[in-house]
Amino acid sequence: MSLLSEQIQAISRDKNIDQRIIIEALQDAVTAAARRHFKSNENLVAIYNEESHRMELYAAKRVAEVVVSPETEVSLEEALQADETAEVGDMLYEPRQDRFEELGRIAAQTARQIVVQKVREAERENIYNEYIGRVGEIVHGIVKRFERGNIILDIGRVEALLPRSEQSPAESFSQNDRVRAVIFQVTKDARGPQVHVSRTSPEMIKRLFEMEVPEIYDGTVMIKAAAREPGERAKVGVASNDPDVDPVGACVGMKGSRVQSVIRELRGEKIDIIPWSEDPVVFAANALSPAKVSRVQITDFTNQRLEVIVEESQLSLAIGKRGQNVRLASKLVGWNIDIRSDAEMKREVASQFQSLLSQPDAPLADLSAINPAYAPYLQKAGIATVEELAQANVNDVAGILDVSFDEAVALIEQARQFLPGAAPSDERDAPPTEADSRAASPAEAGSAAQSAPQSAADIAADAAADAPEASLEAVGAASPDVVAEADATINDAERSAQPEA
Repeated sequence: MSLLSEQIQAISRDKNIDQRIIIEALQDAVTAAARRHFKSNENLVAIYNEESHRMELYAAKRVAEVVVSPETEVSLEEALQADETAEVGDMLYEPRQDRFEELGRIAAQTARQIVVQKVREAERENIYNEYIGRVGEIVHGIVKRFERGNIILDIGRVEALLPRSEQSPAESFSQNDRVRAVIFQVTKDARGPQVHVSRTSPEMIKRLFEMEVPEIYDGTVMIKAAAREPGERAKVGVASNDPDVDPVGACVGMKGSRVQSVIRELRGEKIDIIPWSEDPVVFAANALSPAKVSRVQITDFTNQRLEVIVEESQLSLAIGKRGQNVRLASKLVGWNIDIRSDAEMKREVASQFQSLLSQPDAPLADLSAINPAYAPYLQKAGIATVEELAQANVNDVAGILDVSFDEAVALIEQARQFLPGAAPSDERDAPPTEADSRAASPAEAGSAAQSAPQSAADIAADAAADAPEASLEAVGAASPDVVAEADATINDAERSAQPEA
């Protein structure tokens, strides 16, 4: 065995590269060096002889019927003298071993550079093929050196890069420290480590739980989603394939032993383990833990937006420190989450409802006391808005809708409640106190009686005045209690109007 053959085998073992790749690199290197050295028009080719374990130099010529370029072509007659099976179009290799010996130091240096480059490319290709299938896998490494904030790890046969952006702010390492990290990228770059690892990726926390929880390793419990703010807090959504296995309890372990191991590895990062659900509404409510959610509703399915309603006391807990809790929950669920307190929601709804119905031209359909079937009949009679209904005659409304007198009174009263300046119904219906009667002068009492909103009894009295006979009979027949209430109100007003003795 020649020295060249021994060198090829040694490089193959050290770099874990196939010998054929090294031989091809040598052939290409010698060919390039010979062509650059001799600068002739011959098609020089270097070929490794596996029998003699030597590199040989040839001039490759194509067999042609008519020779145009003697340096690259040979006639069929000449070719048959060298090879009886030669045909037109075949390649004939003429030895140039004598010229091979003429190659000097510069040609050898050129060949060496080409061989080194080819071997390095083959080595990087091997590393890429080996680690590209291991993306997402945890590797153990030793801190070898620091480069501009980045950490270079020795993970065995190759070096791995732990970028500054993939380091947790709560962690610091020294040289020769043992580090666990997850592979997140493998490149074919010509410079620097090809394997890039991370300690801030959500995959890191998934792999750590796989190592600590046997139920996750065997597939009984699955980690469906994970979100992290490295060094501070993380949320993990888990589900179980076995109804008898509690996924949260399996991950927490006896007295929290399993989750505590993961927390120690992540240098104290807090971890919330959340039951996973296919329904984003349920999952969002769970993800906002430890806050208690009152209601969750989807506001925009296309853009994936959720609105979460919580009690006022739970609002700060749901949002979290600097918005951390809702931010992690949004990452975990994959939806945009808007959080509002129930008090704020009620105020907004009431304000919108009041502003809508307080407008004179508010449609009747917006009045909650109106049966949707009544609106067309009122509109045909010329009553199309809330203001028009509030000013309508009770007998007209009862006749239009074919309803009882009490129902017509209730509809008109409801309309008047939402007009600007209307007082609440309980304040209008409350009887005057004795102190109020004594404090008010006769003139004030009369003015108040004229300006106060009409109660149900006043509406009945107005109806009776409009139709003295028929209306009173109808009122008496329809509702004796209303007539009695009207009489009592009139008597109270007369007594309060008399001056004190």
